[in-house]
Amino acid sequence: MTEIIHYIIGFLLGEHISPDIIKQIGYTANESEFSNYKLVIVPSHFFDKEIYGTEQSLPALPLKIWEETPILFGQASTETVGETLVLHADLVASTYFLISRYEEIVRRNVRDEHGRFNGKESLPFRAGFIDSPLVEEYGKLLRDQLRLVGCDIIEPPKTIKKVYLTHDLDQLAHFRNIRGFLGGLLRGIRLPKEGNKAIRSFFGGLKYDPWYTFPWLFNVDNSAKRALGADRCESVVFIRAGGGLRKEDQPIMLFHTPDFQTFMKHCRKKNVVFGLHSSYEAGITPSRITDEKKHLDKIAKKQCSYNRSHFLNTREPEDMQALIDAGITDDFTLGYAGIAGFRLGTCRAVRWINPTTQQLTPLTLHPLTIMDGSLTDKRYMFMNAHEAYEYCVRLINMVENWNGELVLLWHNTSVEDTPKSYHRKLYKDVIDHLKTK
Repeated sequence: MTEIIHYIIGFLLGEHISPDIIKQIGYTANESEFSNYKLVIVPSHFFDKEIYGTEQSLPALPLKIWEETPILFGQASTETVGETLVLHADLVASTYFLISRYEEIVRRNVRDEHGRFNGKESLPFRAGFIDSPLVEEYGKLLRDQLRLVGCDIIEPPKTIKKVYLTHDLDQLAHFRNIRGFLGGLLRGIRLPKEGNKAIRSFFGGLKYDPWYTFPWLFNVDNSAKRALGADRCESVVFIRAGGGLRKEDQPIMLFHTPDFQTFMKHCRKKNVVFGLHSSYEAGITPSRITDEKKHLDKIAKKQCSYNRSHFLNTREPEDMQALIDAGITDDFTLGYAGIAGFRLGTCRAVRWINPTTQQLTPLTLHPLTIMDGSLTDKRYMFMNAHEAYEYCVRLINMVENWNGELVLLWHNTSVEDTPKSYHRKLYKDVIDHLKTK
């Protein structure tokens, strides 16, 4: 646990803080050791062997409040022992609980129809801070306390450090195969416009298909890159390179077709990064991820190191090990399908801590901030256009306030140019807001 504790304290303070200051912080309940540090965080009983991993280890609601901030473990108090400031709010355990997805190993019975942990059952949602990165508030509190004992510490800049504009390729086009075309013709009996779209797409070419919106998406993305700088803004497409045994993985990607080759050529032209969209089937059998990554590497003609799970279906924390074994270095899955916000309690990229083995791993998690479907789906947030935009702006401004990363997910199918959906306009409006940052 020593490595994890040091990592968490450093993560809370921020990468701009000198390691010499980190050494001034102790995590101990042994009073004889207090004088070795300027500041001590007293551990709660969270990590006790007889408590860790049990229902008894879960925070009780309502949470205690310290300095106007909810704490998950410890007491909302401080004291001075000699010349050492002692914090009884266990910021280390509270942070560990959130960034490791610990709650999900204890409450394994809480899963939805896809085997995912239900976001509205999560502590961040039930305690009311799903739309606030609580871990960043802990970092601010810790920096404030260090100033009280004479440490010269500056706050990180209020700017969005990195923006990832991501798109999952679940289906390239609507009417470019026989099944889609015939379906469009049948619907065209009742809705003539639908039939006309099907005919134009099937016979006219990929560019006429209403779901092939990638050229529009990449143009919008590139406007953000120009405004923010290519070093701060990255466009990523996650491609499903496996699956097919289950309906959730349909339709199977046909990589040899001219349509797909046209898409790949356009991605390269626009400097889009390729990532693996590990299949629904891989969510059930994680060992499949290795073969899926090898397949994508062959298609992309390069080594791909990013992943996002299809349906956001990272079911169990242990499954993350399969990503590491496959050679994935960065995962972009960690958001709840049911609600946009901060699933990991942070808006910064964080190394994954395996809560079952209590090991710090090399896998970097990039918290998913906003997914299009979370905002509109009747099962989820079910917001109108105005509500969705205001909520997006709130989350974006929150990320800016804490010098975090913003990860957006908009699907090509959701930005079809149709009055039935507001996502095309919403995505453009969100990007325009981002360009001012």
